[in-house]
Order: sequence, then C-alpha cells, then structure tokens
Amino acid sequence: MKILIVEDEPKTGDYLRQGLTEAGFVVDLARDGFDGLHLAAGGDYDLVILDVMLPGLDGWQVLCGVRRKDADLPVLFLTARDQVDDRVKGLELGADDYLIKPFAFAELLARVRTLLRRGRAASEPTVLRVADLELDLLRRRVLRGGRRIELTAKEYALLELFMRRRGEVLPRSLIASSVWDMNFDSDTNVVDVAVRRLRLKVDEGFEPRLIQTVRGMGYVLETPQ
Repeated sequence: MKILIVEDEPKTGDYLRQGLTEAGFVVDLARDGFDGLHLAAGGDYDLVILDVMLPGLDGWQVLCGVRRKDADLPVLFLTARDQVDDRVKGLELGADDYLIKPFAFAELLARVRTLLRRGRAASEPTVLRVADLELDLLRRRVLRGGRRIELTAKEYALLELFMRRRGEVLPRSLIASSVWDMNFDSDTNVVDVAVRRLRLKVDEGFEPRLIQTVRGMGYVLETPQ
C-alpha cells in the first residue's frame, strides 16, 4: 500500500517515512503544500498523512484540493494545532482522522491501518489469492497451502506488488521504484536477491512454482499453464 506524507519539518518527515517504510508501506514524502497536492492528485495513493502548517499551500488548502480530485482518499491530519476549532475544521473539510503532535508512532500506525481498512472495505478485496497462495491485506498475513509464511516488510511489499499485478511481467526498474523507492542501477542485484529470497519462502516445496523469471525482461507471478 502506498502512503503520501506531506510534512515540512525534516525530522518528523524523515521519522515518519522510515517508520512506515519499515512497517511495509511504500512511502513518498512532500516537504510543502504545492508538492503535496501535486503528488496526491496523480500518485494513486491509499492514504495521505497531512500537516496543517505548511509552506506554499497550508494543509486546509491541500485537503480541499485533494477532495476535489478524490472524495474517497483517506486523509489523516497530523499536526501540532490542538484546538478544538482546528480539529472540527479539519473534519468538516473532509479529513478522516486528526492526530495531535507529539504522538506515539504505535498509535499513528494503528490509525493508519484502521483508515486503510475502512477505505479498502467498500471497494477492493482484502485478500489476494493466486493458486493456493493467499495474502491478507488487513492482517498482513501470508499463507501457502494453508501454512503460515513469515516475510520481512520488503518481502511482503514485493509479494503484494506481484499479486496485485499477477500475470504482468514486471521489469526490475519498476520493482525497485515500487518496493525500494529507488532508481534501478544495473550494477546492483538487490531486486534479484529479494526475489530469490521470496521464492525460497513462497515457492520452495510447493507446486506449482508461481514466481517466474522472464529472461531479459523481469519477473512475473502467475499460475503456469
């Protein structure tokens, strides 16, 4: 799942990005309101975490712009403005939740998952399946043939990408940008190593083998014909 953080305070923004990335999300960070609105309008995000006091456009303006484009995109205000009037204003403008700084990351993560659960419930399946491989998006649980498989955050993100785009050959550059938020360098083998480790967990000892290599192109997850 993909999250946009709009936060101008460097330490807070970097802390949020690192924490949410380690929790298994793909995260983009905007440092001002103009960039935040631009990314939110075209980035296909599952959630926006938004500060109120931002350079350029403030959080209220960003939220109004987001709502004109997408009425259903979950938005969580994360701000030091703790007055009741501010919270009421944010909710009336269309925010889905409002968390006051300073905050506990565990609480933020719980709220993020709750908002994602609400947003997915009405429009998308919460469980992805290919053959006997099952990925539960809400519980962040993976099963193969009914057996629980433990994955790291990056392995989970990689498998989710494969399963959401099953049958599609994914080039290494796309995998690198989607899972690691990095430009692919042909001299690095980070993608190949990650795919190899994922295969050992979800394919080794199971039939059919689902993760296929397409030589010279990339990887695809599909049920062999």
